[in-house]
Amino acid sequence: MRRWRLWIARRLAAARDAAESGSATLELITTGLILMVPLVYLVLTLATIQAGAFAVEGAARQAARVYVQSANEQEAVGGAERAIRFALADAGLSEIEPTVDVRCAPNPNACLTRKGTVTIAVALTVPLPFVPPVLTVAVPLGVPLQAAATEQVSRFWGAG
Repeated sequence: MRRWRLWIARRLAAARDAAESGSATLELITTGLILMVPLVYLVLTLATIQAGAFAVEGAARQAARVYVQSANEQEAVGGAERAIRFALADAGLSEIEPTVDVRCAPNPNACLTRKGTVTIAVALTVPLPFVPPVLTVAVPLGVPLQAAATEQVSRFWGAG
C-alpha cells in the first residue's frame, strides 16, 4: 500500500509542476517590459538634455569669441549669430529658436572697446523626446537651458 501512496504523491507533484511550467518566463518578460520602457525613455531624455546643454554652452562660448575678434559691430553681430546657429545645428537643434542676450562692459553702447568685456547669454527650451506637438499647447513640455560666456576684447583691438 505504501508504494501506491508514494506513486500517487509523485504523480500529483509532477502534475502540479507541469501546470506551472513556463509562467516564470512570461512573468519575466512582462516585468521586464514594464521596467525597461520607462528606463529607456529616461536615458533618452537625459541624453537629449545633455546634448542641449552642451550645444547651448558651446554656442555661447563660440559666439563670444567671434564677437570680440570682429573688426566692427555689424560683423560681430553677424558672426555671433552664425556661430550660434552652427553650434545648435551641430547638436541637431537647428529648428529651435534661441534667445540671445549681449551685454557689454564698461560701456554698454560700445561693445568693441579695448579691454572691454562682452557677455553673450544663449537660452532655449529643449523639447522632450517623442512628445507630439499637440500636447505642448497647454503646457510646454521641454527643459529650459541657458548658458553665458564672457570674453575680453584685446587691448590691441583696432590698432592694426
